[in-house]
Amino acid sequence: MSAVTVGMEHSTPIRARAGRPTASPRRPGPGVRTDARGGARRLVVTPVGAVVRGFVAGVVGTAAMDVLLFARYRRGGGESEFAAWEFSSSVGGWDEAPAPAQVGRRVVEGLFGRELPPERAGLVNNVTHWGYGILGGVQYGIVAESLRTPRVRYGLAFGASVWAASYVVLPAAKLAKDLSAHLVYGVATATALRLLSGSNGARGHG
Repeated sequence: MSAVTVGMEHSTPIRARAGRPTASPRRPGPGVRTDARGGARRLVVTPVGAVVRGFVAGVVGTAAMDVLLFARYRRGGGESEFAAWEFSSSVGGWDEAPAPAQVGRRVVEGLFGRELPPERAGLVNNVTHWGYGILGGVQYGIVAESLRTPRVRYGLAFGASVWAASYVVLPAAKLAKDLSAHLVYGVATATALRLLSGSNGARGHG
């Protein structure tokens, strides 16, 4: 065997000699940012993704808030079942309609210049209540996902800000006792968004 042949034999990589293909470097998936060494840092959060996840988180937060408010209602002697309470089945007119219904009524009548009938009070209450909660979730999703990591504790500040803003929108609604309910809403919304962001790879490390 010649010296050239021996040299070539010893220069052959062990894996190639064993018949095993060498592993190719893994490429980051679409939308993944990489650092200077090629390591993946986080997925790029799109505005549409943030809106969708915020929408879902707003639904979760509003539902959690309603569970707390319903529990208070039952402790206070309320007898309606959850479904009837949630969908405002007992609201028969504007005189007994809660604050969200009154706000919704003013908005609709102001925009379209037509008076809403009393039997629409329950529907307007539900649409306004859930619409406000979901819109808040969307806004929170856009802001929180622009940060490196949407942390759950941000929900406390978010819920408190929603509660404080209610005094501007509903100055006569006596919402001071509802701070805890708004904190539940904020934390539940933030928790849902954090879980949704993590499952979609939208989290940063750390």
